[in-house]
Amino acid sequence: MSKVVFAAAAAALVLVPAVAGAQVLQERNIPLAIAQEIAQATVEACAAKNFNVTATVVDRAGVVRAMLRADRAGPHTVSASREKAYTAASARNVTSAIAEGAEKNPAARHLASIEGFLLLGGGVPVKVGDEVIGAVGVGGAPGGHLDEECANAGVEKVKAKLR
Repeated sequence: MSKVVFAAAAAALVLVPAVAGAQVLQERNIPLAIAQEIAQATVEACAAKNFNVTATVVDRAGVVRAMLRADRAGPHTVSASREKAYTAASARNVTSAIAEGAEKNPAARHLASIEGFLLLGGGVPVKVGDEVIGAVGVGGAPGGHLDEECANAGVEKVKAKLR
């Protein structure tokens, strides 16, 4: 019994310096104003092509910051855009690339089983340098590649503000 207590005490002493030296994380995140601008620019980019879509912008943790549903956009576009944005933020990659990887890699096919993931084109991370601060997802254009084009246009519109 005393050996167990000694081992536990020794382990605690080893862990104390690591915890004591821990610092608060500093992470960038997408502000509401930029999230709203991305959503607006994304819906406008699709509207210019006569696509009625929903654009959802999430923060780095996948929590919705802004959502905009165009007139005549189908009700399914709300959840599709949200799930594409969540997938892009969580995986820190465009959803078309994730979907392509899942098709080619049998082990990655199970990504579709993760709650909230949608492996269709139309989700794009929002980055400051290499750091993902959020993502935008689009649903409603006649193809994921077109959703992705609109999402990219929305991010491009605010690119100068992403510093």
